[in-house]
Amino acid sequence: MFMAIFTLVVALSISIVAAGYSIIGLMAIFASAPIAIATMGIVLEVGKLVTASWLYNNWNRAPILLKSYLTISVVVLMLITSMGIFGFLSKAHIDQNAPSMNTSARIDSLNVQIDREQKVISRNNKILDQLDKSIDSYIDLNYISRGLDKREEQTEERARLQTEINESGSRVAEIETERFELEQTIRDIELEVGPIRYIAELVYGESTEEVLESAVRGVILLLVFVFDPLAVLLLIAANSSLAEVRQSRTRIKKKKQELSNTTKIIETPIGLDTEDGEVVVQEPEVEEEEPEPEPEKTDWIPDNGIEADDSGKVLFGTNNYYKDPETGIVKIRK
Repeated sequence: MFMAIFTLVVALSISIVAAGYSIIGLMAIFASAPIAIATMGIVLEVGKLVTASWLYNNWNRAPILLKSYLTISVVVLMLITSMGIFGFLSKAHIDQNAPSMNTSARIDSLNVQIDREQKVISRNNKILDQLDKSIDSYIDLNYISRGLDKREEQTEERARLQTEINESGSRVAEIETERFELEQTIRDIELEVGPIRYIAELVYGESTEEVLESAVRGVILLLVFVFDPLAVLLLIAANSSLAEVRQSRTRIKKKKQELSNTTKIIETPIGLDTEDGEVVVQEPEVEEEEPEPEPEKTDWIPDNGIEADDSGKVLFGTNNYYKDPETGIVKIRK
């Protein structure tokens, strides 16, 4: 009895969890009508369990057309529940990867900014090199004073270029610090998906992004194929166990009733002789109780104004009154 009830509790628990996951998954698929989807999912899940139990208990009595339709309905409802669970688990996986995808996009944007700033630094350094070469050309031609004048004219431009180089270098340093923090976040997320990465490497021999997605879908499908069918089969098993318990109790009750209806107790004495191979059973003798003697009906006389005939018998209430011979008092016969 305990095992039957425990099986029923486990079956209902799995069914409730499966129904919850399925409803959340269906609400994610049909996001525009969450309340209607939740109501429909609850009603269909209860109907599925009731239908499975009814089919088990009435399989031999139900018409074949009804059995066929209800069986197909249970299978279809199991597929719907499994689809909802698949949607729920897929959404959970996408939500887990969403921060990583956003972080990767942010890192790509930072890389573009770093490249742009580095181009500014490279361009300004090239201009500074060209200015230096122009001064060097004057010096090579022994026009030192003219070269120094030219350098003096380039002072402001050189200062501007150097300022831009310094500012770009500062921005690059800040962007690289932010990029490092984002890369650390990605590494933390990769640690969370580490087990599925090992599964992908075990099954496919590599752990690229496409392979990881295939491994995740495989794990989700395994859970889907086990979840709801297990709940339904456990419910059927619980019904089977409860039916056996009821049959056992019915048999015991019937035996007790048969024993209570027995009116004779047969005692089998020891050492009875047999005749033609059959045991001679002697019923116990029952002693009959002797009735109590009635008081003598003699000396019937009237008394206390009671009318009597010449023999002393009272005329009314035949033989109901008599005179006690010891006390002489007329008494009522009990």
